[in-house]
Amino acid sequence: METGGESLLRSRSRAVNSLSTFPDLDGGSSPGRHPHGNGDNHITSNGKIEVEHVISKKLQLKRKAEGLKSDLMRQFESQVHDFMDSLIEESASLESTPLPAAFSSPLSDKERSKLGHFQPPHGHGKDFVTRRSLLDELFEVNHIRTIYHMFIALLILFILSTFVVDFLDEGRLVLDFDLLVYAFGQFPLVVCTWLCMFLSVLLVPYILFHLWSQSQSGSHGQQRLYTWLFGSAFLLYQGLCLGFLPTYVVVTNSLPPASCFIVTLEQVRLMMKAHSFVRENVPRVLAWQKDKTSNGPVVPQISQYLYFLFAPTLIYRDKYPRNPVTRWGYVASKLLQVLGCLFYTYYIFVRLCIPQFRSISLQLFNLRTMVLCVFNSILPGVLVLLLGFFAFLHCWLNAFAEMLRFADRMFYKDWWNSTSYANYYRTWNVVVHDWLYYYVYKDFLSISQKRFRPAAMFFVFTVSAVVHEYILAVSFGFFYPVLFCLFMCFGMMFNFIFHDQRKGPIWNILMWTSLFLGQGVIMCLYSQEWYARQYCPLKESSFLDLLTPRSWSCQRDLMAGPNKIKWDY
Repeated sequence: METGGESLLRSRSRAVNSLSTFPDLDGGSSPGRHPHGNGDNHITSNGKIEVEHVISKKLQLKRKAEGLKSDLMRQFESQVHDFMDSLIEESASLESTPLPAAFSSPLSDKERSKLGHFQPPHGHGKDFVTRRSLLDELFEVNHIRTIYHMFIALLILFILSTFVVDFLDEGRLVLDFDLLVYAFGQFPLVVCTWLCMFLSVLLVPYILFHLWSQSQSGSHGQQRLYTWLFGSAFLLYQGLCLGFLPTYVVVTNSLPPASCFIVTLEQVRLMMKAHSFVRENVPRVLAWQKDKTSNGPVVPQISQYLYFLFAPTLIYRDKYPRNPVTRWGYVASKLLQVLGCLFYTYYIFVRLCIPQFRSISLQLFNLRTMVLCVFNSILPGVLVLLLGFFAFLHCWLNAFAEMLRFADRMFYKDWWNSTSYANYYRTWNVVVHDWLYYYVYKDFLSISQKRFRPAAMFFVFTVSAVVHEYILAVSFGFFYPVLFCLFMCFGMMFNFIFHDQRKGPIWNILMWTSLFLGQGVIMCLYSQEWYARQYCPLKESSFLDLLTPRSWSCQRDLMAGPNKIKWDY
């Protein structure tokens, strides 16, 4: 509209110019005399000047507005980029959400501000805020809780089918739970091993750090000497006492799989907690050494460190947001759900896994057998995955959080809605992801001065894959790097194919499809190797035999009848 107005004014100006050159067209008006005639047909020279002045003013205002608009857009884009960078750098930080009355007693504004948000030291790192677990919120919706009821109904059907089959085969109800008894065998040794690990982690890292902090008040040469001395002692403790000795106990005593899982998982957890304690407190001592604003460095109390060892987090803080009360009914319900998931897994193995893998193990290992095994293993593999997530990341961690009044319950996010594997890795296990992000990824970038981000990502994948494969290798008693290859090959590839810009339902479907296939491959190949080592034992085993897959070369006696096959787990 402005352009049309300007052209109209310009045309009228040109008309004024043409009329002013022919003064006698209206009947011979003299100079200095205002023309009249038809009123609007003639404009004086002063009117012409005023019109041109208005046009120039409008053009100047338009140019100023366009310049101001471009400046504002540049500033806005810059602020948006800075804001997005800060969100990425602090992806674990969330705003505190108010708690419903059913979760805790009402808090005053002063108490809420005190409990709600705990900043990390030095202004960076994970922020702990008061929030509930996502499933606790979702289960308040009847539609979501119905899915939970469907899983309970499926468990009831598994129990009934097992009872009916046992009654038809044996003529009685078999309630010995022999698989659970076998899997958790030598449990007193497991408890003793855990006590030794826990007491050593409670005392050794704390004492070493306390002695090192006290030595930092001396000369510069003494500081470097004590740093090297205590740092080497800590690394030696992590590698030998906490790394080698528990593994030696597990291997030499031939602990069954579930008992091995308990020892190795606690071993890895305590090593990560000890590293976090030292990593978070060393910069505080170095900052005091530089400023020396107080008489001595601030050393955490042993009670704070003890609370951290039991708290459901791998990031150390002196204080965490705490709830005012402990709901012991909630604790009991979560522990009962863990027990229910344990029996659920037992019936999945008894009804879906063991009969299938025992029959497959009697066949020659070829492509057809492997394909059938993978697709038959998808259902039990996915069920075990979901039960493991629900039992540990939701029930177990929430039970300990409630007992300790630990208020930050974000142990996972909505990983099931992920349309990319990058988002899945961030949301599946937030507890471990935070440790890897702050102590592996960010420290790698800090050392490399933020020049090798792809190398940092690759290093995180490698550390995660090695630790996962170590736990499986020690627990199963053989090295078969299926999970490691899936992590390093397909995991890395899918991380770039299924990236964060992939949106829409189709990408969520593809992610679930690939996840189902991966669980089928893991369940199939590890079970094949387990039964191959049961059916084809070696008379003299060596270290090389532990690294060689037995399922590839095991030649079983196909003529052996079922009565000659022992019920091996």
